Amino acid sequence: MKMNNLIKLIGLCLIVCLFDSCQIPQIATKKVSLLIPDSYAGSKDTVTVSKTAWRAFFKDPALIALIDSALEKNQEVNILMQEIQLAKNDVLAKQGAYLPFATVGAGAGVDKVGRYTSQGASDANNEIVPGKPVPDALQNYAIGINATWEIDVWKKLRNAKKSALLRYLSTVEGKNFMVTHLIAEIANSYYELMALDNQLTILNQNIELYQNSLDIVRIEKQYARVTELAVRRFEAEVFKTKSRQFSIKQQIVETENRINFLVGRFPQAVLRNSTHFTDLAIDSIQAGIPSQLLFNRTDIKQAELALKAAEIDVNVAKAEFYPSFVINAGLGYRAFNAKYFLDTPESLLFNLGGNLVAPLINRNAIKANFYSANNKQVQAVYEYERSILRAHLEVVNQLSQIVNLKKSYDLKSQQVDALTQSIEISSTLFKSARADYMEVLLTQRDALESKIELVETKKQQLNAQVNVYQALGGGWR
Repeated sequence: MKMNNLIKLIGLCLIVCLFDSCQIPQIATKKVSLLIPDSYAGSKDTVTVSKTAWRAFFKDPALIALIDSALEKNQEVNILMQEIQLAKNDVLAKQGAYLPFATVGAGAGVDKVGRYTSQGASDANNEIVPGKPVPDALQNYAIGINATWEIDVWKKLRNAKKSALLRYLSTVEGKNFMVTHLIAEIANSYYELMALDNQLTILNQNIELYQNSLDIVRIEKQYARVTELAVRRFEAEVFKTKSRQFSIKQQIVETENRINFLVGRFPQAVLRNSTHFTDLAIDSIQAGIPSQLLFNRTDIKQAELALKAAEIDVNVAKAEFYPSFVINAGLGYRAFNAKYFLDTPESLLFNLGGNLVAPLINRNAIKANFYSANNKQVQAVYEYERSILRAHLEVVNQLSQIVNLKKSYDLKSQQVDALTQSIEISSTLFKSARADYMEVLLTQRDALESKIELVETKKQQLNAQVNVYQALGGGWR
């Protein structure tokens, strides 16, 4: 009667355990609700420059060589490659979790039990073999295989493996995004270096121009046509322009070393040809349509994979409420003497059993993990929507930048032409005493600034071209 009551109690506990496992908190996961516009400024053209490989997009051999070297030696890229390997290892670990775990082992030892114990008293009245009592110190030899297998009824382990696989693919996309960023950063720094070279050349030319003007003013002073003030003003302008040289030279050193850092090498000169910088063509950009960003932007793909992994993680956390089914098995040999070790079936032993385990009391930790998984899924949705919104705005901004910089460059070119002509005119008028020295000085100063601004605008045009290529998802192929 007592045995029947015990069985009933165990059965009741099992029913309560299963019922309690079914009481899972209900939290609705969030769905993506962001609608992507149909076009950029009404264009329906689906051809996009993002499909162009970076080797074809950039034409400068020196720049291509820098990018090649950076993709091989850049420390951040190589760090991300190790992150990919770590994620890949996690996939292998999760894959092995839903397969049986088997161990093999062997052992040898000696057991001595107290005579005044139940086992010792029993051994004293028994013979280990006919005619030989059980010794006080009994040897023990064993070898066997043990296996444990959790049956993945609720797909908890398989879903964990799927989540790990998605996160592995997400790290690959993260590396691709880093590659696009690296290529764009090297290209922008390279164009900045070329722009600084041209600005330094312009300064050198203007120093010569200021020096010639200073010589003229000194001659004019000898004939009392100008005062010492004019001489000092032109001298100050020469000193100011010479001083400005060193500021640009410092910027050149820092820009070169920024490129050297990205390429993964110690300081050295960066090969380039800056002679025809202002003549570099600005190609028209084919942007395609916004929906293509979902496939071309690696940061969006990374966020999408992270979202899918987060959705699966909710199912994994949910499965923790359900019972676990575990099968244990063992097979081997065990004997007190080595000569009987492999006697079958006398020394053979085996076991087979199953366990059904479910959380019953104090499930707060499981609930907390489930709530956290839901929160992370909602967070992943917002991250995905944010990546789409950011990508679209970046493209629109850069496309607008290209249009506006082209108009600005055309006007600045006309300004440079006008001021260049004004230098000759002001110098001629000054020699004929029809203009004072300040008009000459200000005209030369304005011409210098306009030329430097023209170079800066050209650099901004090239940077905008690179940035829109990156914003559209180009560079990682």
